[in-house]
Amino acid sequence: MQHIIHRASERGTKDIGWLISKFSFSFSSYYNPVKNGFGLLKTFNDDIVKPGGGFGLHPHVNMEIISVLLAGKMNHKDSMGYSDVVEKDWVQIMSAGTGLRHEEYNIGDEDVNFLQIWIEPKQQNIAPRYQRRNFPKETRKNKLQTVVSYEEGQEHCWINQNAKLSLGWFDAGETIEYSFNPLNKCVYVFVMQGSLQANNETIGKRDGIGFWETGSITLQTEQESDFIVIEVPINQ
Repeated sequence: MQHIIHRASERGTKDIGWLISKFSFSFSSYYNPVKNGFGLLKTFNDDIVKPGGGFGLHPHVNMEIISVLLAGKMNHKDSMGYSDVVEKDWVQIMSAGTGLRHEEYNIGDEDVNFLQIWIEPKQQNIAPRYQRRNFPKETRKNKLQTVVSYEEGQEHCWINQNAKLSLGWFDAGETIEYSFNPLNKCVYVFVMQGSLQANNETIGKRDGIGFWETGSITLQTEQESDFIVIEVPINQ
């Protein structure tokens, strides 16, 4: 088993007033030659959007773009005709495919905090698509819940890639075993709140750890912990 740790203090930062972003990988004005993604996970941004602020209409092509809402309320409008509101505990995904444009604004009275995650697609130039689902935190205590998967279903969002995203919210002292196909797969774990042990390493608030050359990982919570597990191919 191999692993790499990305500490919260080592992330890139962008602060333009209405937007404060923390970048785990190279993005926008932040560039680190050894942090250009992890496998096909290309972007992992921890974004705070102030009330009234937001991302104006802009384009994307051939990328799977996932938003995990941790706090606040944000609108979504796109060139496919969708006009929605997403709030805390909602997950939305866009397959940009041949091309789409969208905007996202904080329409509430408190800061929006969301994880912005980009994953390279399996198939290029598919028809653009949008999906969202609600995953109430109180219904997923002490379990790892799949929120995005390559398998179609009614209980999660679908992604155009052999990837899976799961949210965990566990009490202190819990052990979580996560297994996956070791062939061309890697797993990235990011802690939103709390602290856990992973491969004899302590991973704290806003830290990330990536694993490869293995088919399973074990996580042990030192405190009550809220985290995300992202399983993606290493390459196409």
